[in-house]
Amino acid sequence: MLNEKDIISTLMMVREQNLDLRTVTVGINLTDCVSHDLETFKRKIYDKITRYAGQLVASCNRIERRYGIEVANKRISISPIGVVGAPFSSEQLVEVAVTLDKAAHELGVDFIGGFTALVEKGMSKGDQALIEAIPQALTETQRICSSVNVASTRAGINMDAILKMGQIIKQAAELTADDDGLAAAKLVVFANIPQDVPFMAGAYLGIGEADAVVSVGVSGPGVVKAALEKALAEDENMDLSRAADVIKQTAARLTRAGELVGREVAQLLNLPFGIVDLSLAPTPNRNDSVGEIFEAIGIPAFGAPGSTAFLSMLNDAVKKGGAFASSHVGGLSGAFIPVCEDLTIAESAANGTLSLEKLEAMTAVCSVGLDMVAIPGDTSAEMISAIIADEMAIGVINKKTTAARLIPAPGKKAGDIVRFGGLLGEGPVMAVNMGSHENRFVRLGGRIPAPIQSLVN
Repeated sequence: MLNEKDIISTLMMVREQNLDLRTVTVGINLTDCVSHDLETFKRKIYDKITRYAGQLVASCNRIERRYGIEVANKRISISPIGVVGAPFSSEQLVEVAVTLDKAAHELGVDFIGGFTALVEKGMSKGDQALIEAIPQALTETQRICSSVNVASTRAGINMDAILKMGQIIKQAAELTADDDGLAAAKLVVFANIPQDVPFMAGAYLGIGEADAVVSVGVSGPGVVKAALEKALAEDENMDLSRAADVIKQTAARLTRAGELVGREVAQLLNLPFGIVDLSLAPTPNRNDSVGEIFEAIGIPAFGAPGSTAFLSMLNDAVKKGGAFASSHVGGLSGAFIPVCEDLTIAESAANGTLSLEKLEAMTAVCSVGLDMVAIPGDTSAEMISAIIADEMAIGVINKKTTAARLIPAPGKKAGDIVRFGGLLGEGPVMAVNMGSHENRFVRLGGRIPAPIQSLVN
């Protein structure tokens, strides 16, 4: 039950820490737009998206004026194009991506997610065409994001798809070499992808979702950091149990505020409310960094010993606070650790405190995975696939979502800097052990079987 007085006090608090509502995302089901005729399909998806999301930006602006809290991003997620666009070739699907991009520009939204294929158990003709289209589609568009789910705890790991994605990521980066491989920064590979993620680049609307739905992504690493610092100042003998409670209570207040805003936007759009995704998603700015929370609790730098233990506590406390505050928590809901998007994490990677191997270990207890990681441009496609396979295995065995958003920066070597701008930020190129070598393991292909814990019926 939402307590409006508590929400108002929360909004007052978060304004002091410059909190924004990270995203309001309208999910739109495109299954009724399916057609074998390309022009008909493009017209139907453009019309439906602009009809359902036509007032999204205006509604968010209205809520901003009412509560004084910024909605940082207005976004759209759609049914996976690998499914609804199955009749078309890869060249035709690039045209579909351009149509989606045109709709995004027309509406003034930041991104459309859903240029997506779900291939954890095998690839259909439509999935194959979509995957082949990804490099060109992300090069020719500005506001399209793509995701490919290659593994799940129930199905195992599709190594054929992973081998292909290593090649696709290399191609996408090379096509945008002048922008440090920007296209690869809009592409993410998943295990156990949720159907209701409002955050990019993984957002898409699952087949089991409503015709249209409004979901919100609430962040707030700066608020959590401030709450911990305040609690430590008041009680210098505070232990970790108390620290977990502080994080949990703060997460609950943020979730309530986010749900209030989301429900009001949904009402203005005359659409059902979906979920709140409470994820500590940083930006490349001071006082909005997940890494700074680690420093506030006493860890000398992100990636130093103790980081994995604290991250597990942080992620768990955020989930518990969100679940307490709302009956409709979904998406990823936890802590993100994207290297280039977090100023403090990027600094740790640059000075050597954080290695790729340590980052991978930490992804076992965070909400996503190897996120916004720039790697040397000469890293082989097979080694990129091997890194993805390692990350997918963590998700499959632990029955959690994991992901890899890797950017092989053309012409860059370890220690160089890549710059993407905006929320994508900038950061160092991280070294990859034996990165330019071949990897015969991933070439074997096939499917790594689902683990024993998949047998839950």
